[in-house]
Formats: sequence, C-alpha cells, structure tokens
Amino acid sequence: MTAHPDPPAEALFDLPEPASTPAAQAKARTGKRPKAKRPAEHLPVARVIVDTPLPHLDRAFDYRVPENLDEKAVPGCRVRVHFNHRKLDGFLLERVERSEFAGQLAYLDSVVSPEPVLTPQILDLARAVADRYAGTLNDVLRLAVPPRHGRVEKEASESDPPPEDGHAADTGAAASGESREDAGATGSAAPHSAEEEPPLEVGPWTDYPEGPSFLQALREGRAARAVWNALPGPDWARAIAVAARASDASGRGTVVVVPDAKDVASVDTALSEELGDDRHVALTSELGPAERYRRWLKVLRGQVRVVVGTRGAVFAPVSDLGLVVLWDDGDDVHADQHAPYPHARTVLSMRAHREGAGALIGGFTRTTDAQMLVEAGWAHPLAADRATLRRRAPVIKAAGDDRELARDEAARSARMPSLALRTAREAARTGPVLFQVPRRGYLNTLACASCREPARCDRCRGPLAVRGSHAMPSCGWCGRVSGGWSCPECSGTRMRAVVVGARRTAEELGRAFPSLSVRTSGREEVLTSVRDRPSIVVATPGAEPEAENGYAAAVLLDGWALLNRMDLRASEEALRRWFNASALVRPEGTVVVSADAGMPVVQSLVRWDPGGYAERELAERRELGFPPAVSMASVTGGPAHVREMLDQVEFPEEADLLGPVPVDIPGPDGSGDAQTRERALLRVPRNRIGALTHALKVAAAARSARGDEHLAQVRVDPLHVV
Repeated sequence: MTAHPDPPAEALFDLPEPASTPAAQAKARTGKRPKAKRPAEHLPVARVIVDTPLPHLDRAFDYRVPENLDEKAVPGCRVRVHFNHRKLDGFLLERVERSEFAGQLAYLDSVVSPEPVLTPQILDLARAVADRYAGTLNDVLRLAVPPRHGRVEKEASESDPPPEDGHAADTGAAASGESREDAGATGSAAPHSAEEEPPLEVGPWTDYPEGPSFLQALREGRAARAVWNALPGPDWARAIAVAARASDASGRGTVVVVPDAKDVASVDTALSEELGDDRHVALTSELGPAERYRRWLKVLRGQVRVVVGTRGAVFAPVSDLGLVVLWDDGDDVHADQHAPYPHARTVLSMRAHREGAGALIGGFTRTTDAQMLVEAGWAHPLAADRATLRRRAPVIKAAGDDRELARDEAARSARMPSLALRTAREAARTGPVLFQVPRRGYLNTLACASCREPARCDRCRGPLAVRGSHAMPSCGWCGRVSGGWSCPECSGTRMRAVVVGARRTAEELGRAFPSLSVRTSGREEVLTSVRDRPSIVVATPGAEPEAENGYAAAVLLDGWALLNRMDLRASEEALRRWFNASALVRPEGTVVVSADAGMPVVQSLVRWDPGGYAERELAERRELGFPPAVSMASVTGGPAHVREMLDQVEFPEEADLLGPVPVDIPGPDGSGDAQTRERALLRVPRNRIGALTHALKVAAAARSARGDEHLAQVRVDPLHVV
C-alpha cells in the first residue's frame, strides 16, 4: 500500500502512523491475505480512494487484487478495504501492473458491487472541483455518487440491460414518433447528410435573434455557450427542452439544473413533450433514495442521456455530454451546503469546458457572475430585441415616482402606497393579483413606538417578534414571552412593527379587499398554481405560484427590506426576485414596485434591462475589488484556530488578507447565548485562485495530520462576503 503521488515532506510533518511513512502504512493494514495461486508480486494492483474525511489522507492507496476478485474489481466500482485497523468503503480508481511502493501491500477485502458507478469523466471533474474549492476528493464524491441500493441495482440489472451501443435504446426514439436517425443516436450509424436532416424546429427561440444559430450549433455538436436573458412568461421551460432536443439530435447528452422541484416539474413536462416518453429522467431529493438511485443507474448505463434535476444533478453521469443548462443561476440554493460547498454554476462551467460541451446559463435576470463569463468571452449574450421585449413584458411602475408622491404625500411613508392599491383594485376585476412580501411570518421585527429602539428580550437580548394575530411578543432566540416589556432607553411600553411578514400582509389585504379570496404561499403552504379568476395571492420570493393565464398585476412590497440588507449582493438579489415575480404577469398587466424610482436597480427593472445592470454592477465591483471581479475565500472558526491556520498558509504574493473580524452566531441550544467566532477573507485575482486553494489545502492537511479536531471552515467564493 502506498499513496500516489508521494506528498512532500513539509506538507505532512508530524503525521500519525497510518500515513506518514511506508512502514507506518504497512502497519496500518491488518487484513489477512487470501490464498493466491501465483506470487503476490505478480498480482495486479488497484488504486483506491478510501472513504475518510481526513484531509491529510486525501490521496489514493495501493492494494493487491486477489484472483477471486480479479473480474469484479473494475475501475469505478465500490470496494471495501482494511485501513487503520478498520474496514472502510472506497472507490477503485484504476488498476496498474505494479506499485511504486516498495513495501508489502495489503489485499482488497471485497468488492461491494462490480457496477462501475464512478466514471472517468466524473472522477476527473470531482478532482477538479476538490482542487477549486480547497476540499477533498471524498467530499466531492459523496455529492457526485449516490448511496448504493443493492435491491435496486439488482432489479435494474435484470430488467433493463444497458444497450450495446451505450446510447439510448431505439424504443425511445420510436416513442417520440421519430426514427433512430432523426433522434440523432450515434451508435454505429453513419453521419447523416444535410439532405437527410429534418428541418430545425426552433420553437420559442424564434423570439431571439441568435436563437436559431445557437440551436443549429448544438445540433451540429459544437460547444455553443450562451448567457440567456429569458423573455417573461412560461416559455422558458419549453425553450430549454428544445435546446436539449437539438443536443440530442447530435447524439450527445444534456444536463439541466434548476433551483427547486417546481421548476423540475415544469422542465420535466416540457422534455416529455419534445423528446417523448422514457427519453429523460428527473432527479430530485423528493424521489427517495431508492427511486433516485434507480433513475441514476439508467443514466449511468446509457439508457437515457437527458437529465433534469436540482443542484445534485450537476454530477449526473451522462456520457458524451453536449449541453449543460443552468436556470436562475443567482438563486442561492445552487450553492451546496455540504463541504466543499461547490456552486452549480462553477461546476457546470468546468464540466462543459472539460468535456467540450455547450452551455446555457439563463434566467429572467443576469447575475454579475454570468456577466463575467460574457466579458471573458467564454459565453455570448443571448437576448431578445427591444421590440419583442416591449411586446412581451408588463408595464413596470415605481411607487416612489415623483409624480406619484406629488399626488399622494402619504405614500412617502406608507407601506402600501395608493398606486399599489389602485392598480390592484383595477386588475382584480379581470384576474388574480400577486403581492410579493420579502419575509414570511407575522410581525418579524418590533421596535419601541417612541424612540424606535429595537425591542429586545430582557433575558437574552434576542429580537422580539409577534407570531400571530392573538399572540404576545416573544423572543426569537429563547422563546420567552415578553408581555410586560418596557424600553430600556425611554421606558416606553408601546411597540411598532418594523418588518411585516406575509401572514400579517394577508390580513391587511383581506380587510382592503373583502370581496376577494386571499391566499398565502410560502414555506408553510406552497401553492402550485392559481386559477384565472379575481383573487389575491400573497407570496414570499421564490414561492410565487404560476397563474393559469398570468397575473393581471403584481405589487412588490417593502423594497427597502431587500435593498437595505447588509450584503454585497443585496441589490442584485432584489432585482432577481423582482424580475422573477414580474415575469409571471401578463404582457398587458402592470407591476408596481415599492422602492425609490431614482435607484439604478429600480430603473433597470422599469426598463427591463438586466444585462445593463449586471454590466454596471460588475464594473463597480471591479473598481472596489469585490467578487466576482476577484476571487475570495473565507476562513471561519474559533479565534485561535483561525489565526493558527492563517499563520500556516503560504499565501500567493497577490493575496490580500482582510480581517479576521468577530462573527457572532446565536447558540444552537436555543438559549440565545452567542458563540464568538472570527472570519478572515482572502482575496486574490481570479487567475490565482488555484494557488490560493492549494495553499489552503496544504494548511488544512497539516492541521489534520496533527489530530486537530477543531478545524476552521474554509469556503471558496462564499455567497455572503459583507
């Protein structure tokens, strides 16, 4: 047993016995050697990545392959090995004739399954992602390969043998009414001549000047990459399906990643209409482990080559990948919350680049990260012309407009200005009206009615809130009811609401529109669709249900709550939420945003110009040295551990160290006691991110080798910088 490649000695000082020296490695193996008919030195060698979370053991180890496992031990299969006096699972990466380790090798204990679940393409991508995010290969493989289900694996092997040509079966093309040649299956078929190809069906892409050429490039198997500003309306799902169909016609696969299950259902339906039945699979966590693994195996075995799913689908083992699609890339759910915290946009971009595939990164808005891809020349903008946009987009009005304020001075301080109420009353005669509220709950934040001092709990100083119409103020940290509260600054006993949630807004609208039904959509109750009849829908961002024929109007309340957040991406995120809600409104409808009309972000919404705002925002961040113009990594943990790790990191010359600064996090036990932690930010030019992540990995491995259990958390490209 040995590690490949051998790490430098300075990176592994004070290593424990399991991996420090060849003698220690041999001592760590306690498995019994099976009987072999030929000398051990003539047996093949398997290189295995062992499932261990320790960063200093993030490398492959060599094991002998006994003759009884010779046929089953194939590259990519799951194996079990003896490691540090224990049996651990792992993946067999490759087989070689001899090992570079001069000592005695242990033997593979068993082959868990001969199914090669780790393909060379996914292994290569996982290594690149681990290096990019300063993580370990094991952490990425846990995200890329789902847990095994033996029963499902056996059922799939017996009922659905993989096709001989490695691509989708001919029955899939027949189900959509096409021949194998029309479906674009490569297999052993000869390339088609131009006369044999059916005409290109562009569908919704006819509204985009460059749309047909983009589809034609995908159909020809070229790596066309675009940042797509979708037109408002429900056609975005069909546009994605048409692009997947064009890629499928070239004999190549497609991976589509969307934020949530609702979007998966929309794209799933569109793909069924475009490709036919049994030509694609949907992968979501709601399926359950068994069904998800069943569908994942169909992709692995080449029975389907089109996949749609949430962020976990970025590693779907689609062979001969021709197109990756990411919808609404600004949604923070695309950032995985498990180490090493990769973002779907970065992973898909890396995968498209490494496999020579096309890419479509789209949404109703454009993020600064997507704008970076455009300005770097990696992707091209794909948007409709202004005439088509004016015809398809609703009318946007700002409640903070000077003319509106002149008509209604009370609108300067009112939460729901008269323009919003007038628009809602007129639109409610013809259809449903959407009210978007930034926060869920009832009265989420309270303050003293006299001096405006935030209301805090007398016991733990946590924020006070009201959970319902008949509830008393209670602490959001410890839950203590504060019925006899008094302000410590002015001794006042009356409170006022600072932040109003969706449920309180629904109560207010119920009184304002007594003849209409008022429904809420959020985490507690998610509405999937709304009938085309007069009604009021109150929803939090991301939970807005679609209306049958679009909303007659939309009111975007409390814009200040989104814009005033202490976050670098506050304005960008507010614009994304506003565009997503406005896209649900009919072309002849009206959208009212409760925000200052003079702000650039509001003007971008009024003009429906997401590209212009992304370009301006990126230019400002480039001047200030903020992401995504530069790359950043954060180190968070206890003060001593953060400073110790920073002392060990050999920073690139171009790196800037910001901090560390205290970060207060409420205690997990509900007591409200804050745990003082620190966070440091490391900033480097984008072309030096590899050097920074390598330095962070070396430092983390050194600390792990010393047995330090209180490792500082490292996150590359953190979502929240400020």
